[in-house]
Amino acid sequence: MKIGIIGAGIAGLACAIRLSVKGHNIEVFESNNYPGGKLSEFKLNGFRFDAGPSLFTMPQYFEELFSMAGRQFSDYCTYEKLSITTQYFYPDGSAFKAYADQKLFLQEATKCWEIEAKKIETVLKNSANIYALTAEVFMENSLHKWPNYKLKLLAKAGIGFRKLGLFSTMHSYNSKKLNNKKAEQYFDRFATYNGSNPYLAPATLNIIPHLEHGIGAFFPHGGMISLTNALFKLAKELGVQFRFEEKVEEIIITKNKIKGLRTSKNDYSFDNIVSNMDVFYTYNLLLAKEKKPIKILKQERSSSALIFYWGINKVFDNLQLHNIFFSDNYEGEFNFLFKEQKIGNDPTIYLNITSKYEKKDAPEGSENWFVMVNAPKNDGQNWDEMIKECRKNILLKLEKMLNSPIEPFIVSESILDPRSIESKTSSYKGALYGSSSNSKFSAFMRHKNFSSTIKNLYFCGGSVHPGGGIPLCLQSAKIVAEMIPANNTKR
Repeated sequence: MKIGIIGAGIAGLACAIRLSVKGHNIEVFESNNYPGGKLSEFKLNGFRFDAGPSLFTMPQYFEELFSMAGRQFSDYCTYEKLSITTQYFYPDGSAFKAYADQKLFLQEATKCWEIEAKKIETVLKNSANIYALTAEVFMENSLHKWPNYKLKLLAKAGIGFRKLGLFSTMHSYNSKKLNNKKAEQYFDRFATYNGSNPYLAPATLNIIPHLEHGIGAFFPHGGMISLTNALFKLAKELGVQFRFEEKVEEIIITKNKIKGLRTSKNDYSFDNIVSNMDVFYTYNLLLAKEKKPIKILKQERSSSALIFYWGINKVFDNLQLHNIFFSDNYEGEFNFLFKEQKIGNDPTIYLNITSKYEKKDAPEGSENWFVMVNAPKNDGQNWDEMIKECRKNILLKLEKMLNSPIEPFIVSESILDPRSIESKTSSYKGALYGSSSNSKFSAFMRHKNFSSTIKNLYFCGGSVHPGGGIPLCLQSAKIVAEMIPANNTKR
């Protein structure tokens, strides 16, 4: 069969690989002139920056994908496990390193937080339990195809249903078990991994710490762009055809069945279409004449991001690859984001420096700083003013917490905000993860990976099941590919 894929993001690339292995002829359409979507890179005045996602977890999903294609992932991309996942700084001047080794982590955390190790171990064990109960059911299968609910999976989820935390929030669970502001802030932070609010999101999201503490955080040699490059190279080797700078304008439907698609350059016939485009824009731009799932499309959006890419003409030996500078009022910070749709004066700052591992990412004696704060979705705010104010607040905070001037060392700068995220990646309102997870049933309300009304139309990527982030995008591609039968005839 001929299959057209809209969007060369991570899910689109992975889906192209899987369907090509199944014997189909694949064409991928991408409006940009590069693959990867958010997982891209750029260079500025001798500095290299990963433009989007900066944390690598669940490498086994890449390993499995390449193995399925008869390849070794290590032949395309190598990586190493981080001994220190992240370094954390608190407003009172305390700091600690989150070691991958649990014994070292507990030593550091108990000293910084002044808390019993047993309390931390309880929360970590809970995270591991949620993962064991839900990963196979919710991350690796469609929630919308009942045959996929094998009895053992249903039994597994059913037995532990009360343990999933659907009826309490992340923060309420962490507060009850830890009763320690610093520790709560640490574990609440994981809600931001899918753009949610820990004071609203269900405690089920406490699964996320296990991804780092139980499985680990990793660094792909060459930076995060190496993941995109590996997928792109494999896809081309398998015969996938790419049409860059060719924007899809319409999905062509005849009698509720896929016929093809129309681009800015031509019309194409396909047996199946897979959209890796944000589901909101898929319906509102490419399926404008078709009935829309209004309730799903009106769901609350996840948070976005404001990122400053700074070339720093200095080396900071007291920083790691990943660094977090916490705010003093965490609940207030999330109220600003989701209620007032603003960035507060004291945002939590994430600082990523790949030159700590890849020296060539910055000139000698310099570092490439990826400085990010959570931002609200784009709703027409005065972004220019907000960016100006936020930049000032970030500098003041970093200079105070690092006890060093920062601005004099900035020799190059680029900025990414919710507006440009929306325009570059077709993410509705610049939301990084599609809809938020700020309700207990949000996981069940994500758009399914197939259309119930249009035959042979499928969806993958961060705006549909199972969710946003690299690992889940890869899983969405796997779910879609398993729905489309193999082509056993020669191409």
